[in-house]
Amino acid sequence: MTLAAITTAASQRDTARPIEAEMADSSAAAQYIADGCLVDGPLGRVGLEVEAHCFDPADPYRRPSWNEITEVIESLPPLPRASAVTVEPGGAVELSGPPADDIAAAIGAMHTDQAVLRKAFANVGLGLVFLGADPLRPPTRVNPGARYRAMEEFFAASDSAEAGSAMMTSTASVQVNVDAGPQSGWAARVRLAHALGPTMIAITANSPMLRGEFTGWVSTRQRVWGAMDSARCGPVLGASGDDPGTDWARYALKAPVMLVNNPEAVPVTHWVPFTDWVDGRVLLGDRRPTIADLDYHLTTLFPPVRPRRWLEIRYLDSVPDALWPAVVFTLVSLLDDPAAADLAAEVVEPVATAWDTAARLGLRDRRLCAAAIRCVAIAAERAPAELAEPMGRLVDNVAQGRCPGDDFSDQVVGHGIAATVSQLAQGDL
Repeated sequence: MTLAAITTAASQRDTARPIEAEMADSSAAAQYIADGCLVDGPLGRVGLEVEAHCFDPADPYRRPSWNEITEVIESLPPLPRASAVTVEPGGAVELSGPPADDIAAAIGAMHTDQAVLRKAFANVGLGLVFLGADPLRPPTRVNPGARYRAMEEFFAASDSAEAGSAMMTSTASVQVNVDAGPQSGWAARVRLAHALGPTMIAITANSPMLRGEFTGWVSTRQRVWGAMDSARCGPVLGASGDDPGTDWARYALKAPVMLVNNPEAVPVTHWVPFTDWVDGRVLLGDRRPTIADLDYHLTTLFPPVRPRRWLEIRYLDSVPDALWPAVVFTLVSLLDDPAAADLAAEVVEPVATAWDTAARLGLRDRRLCAAAIRCVAIAAERAPAELAEPMGRLVDNVAQGRCPGDDFSDQVVGHGIAATVSQLAQGDL
């Protein structure tokens, strides 16, 4: 959502197209997807989206209600840096900043708006906890939106009810949105965004617990997403990665239709790849899909790197304020700085597909730790003075083979999970 201005501007080319007319076939759908997935232009702009779990410090086992959370948000004045506030299905609060001209500006803006948001929740006795997974409470949906009710029905029908529920209500992320850049560099850029995934997951792993128990994974958030249908949540990258538009079109057409707007979201409770719908082998709502249906289908696909005219990078755990600025600076530097990108591509190549290993072992894996040490060093060489402290902390942590979740785990072992979550919600840790 943070780069919505790009979507608005780029979609103007389609204003004359009848979005409610049924599409001809899968070839037309593929062309539409490929043509619109990335926008040719310069690099530089960055948008950040930061999610946090909402807790009651006085009773961390309690999940604040929809009304409690939305009352806080509705009482907010316009945030000083124009971030948008939304609520995830389980009550996690997401702060989405508008695109900034560079990463330093994006970080500064997010810090400013976060401070206002935290104070508003603290004023009513609630707190925001930055972890990749809710460590304490069972997955429960509080957002009453029709889309989320329909998603629950879809996951139940597709035998992924447990993973789907945990994904929607118990996971949180720091999401980084970057420009697609010049078209000539799209293939290499998309390949690198994927290849960095396992290393960045290991660096940010901050979800060792779920439902009150240690899971044995350093990033339970990634474990949950990995348990989802790979046709919807797996990496997009094709065999060669030479044509991101074709890769995304193929992925989207093969993915099963989750929801149909009719006019509210209606779950599709049997397996229907979008290509079967658009080619008329199966009719949903007694019709073939329109462009509006295809656009909606694309919003129900959740790969770790999603092309949305820009690149939406979705694989980072939510991490505390002391670290997330360094994390996002590292990722953006390795993508946007040409020299850093060349170095990073070579460094992470041996672990470019080690998604599960990163989620299970993190920096305890020797190869991932080596890649992480080199990656943060490359970024640290380029960090501005105002990020010296968080970058130094990140460099030290990685050198010691420690991820953010290790500090959380130590607190839980020493003080208990409820006490630790309460302190986090009050900002005391």
